[in-house]
Amino acid sequence: MVSSALVNSGFEAETPQLLIPRRLALELGLWPPPEDSYLLEVGTAGGPVRNYLAPKAAEVLVETGDRAVGPIQCDLMISNLEYEVLISDRLGGELGIVILDLRGKWRFSDENIVRETEPPQHWL
Repeated sequence: MVSSALVNSGFEAETPQLLIPRRLALELGLWPPPEDSYLLEVGTAGGPVRNYLAPKAAEVLVETGDRAVGPIQCDLMISNLEYEVLISDRLGGELGIVILDLRGKWRFSDENIVRETEPPQHWL
């Protein structure tokens, strides 16, 4: 499955994590959550929320027009509230993503090419 994703440096995690909306989890066959998933309360700007965490449930890679980086095995956090796919700080680091400008400029850590962000994809 291919989706754009938002790198969120405020999504701090001890392991590489990808937050996915419940609708995407359904399309991936991950809703209801896998048996080894568990509810986890996480702090957000809007207050605490409870999401399911599926340990090591995915392999993620970043694809651009000229290269792919990954795959990186990661935990999936399944959200009932969020509509975009979010990349945690740890996963972004392991994928080598470097944010250059918060208005949508980035690069991989091993290059000097300035890349433009992709349009958001909403999983409503």
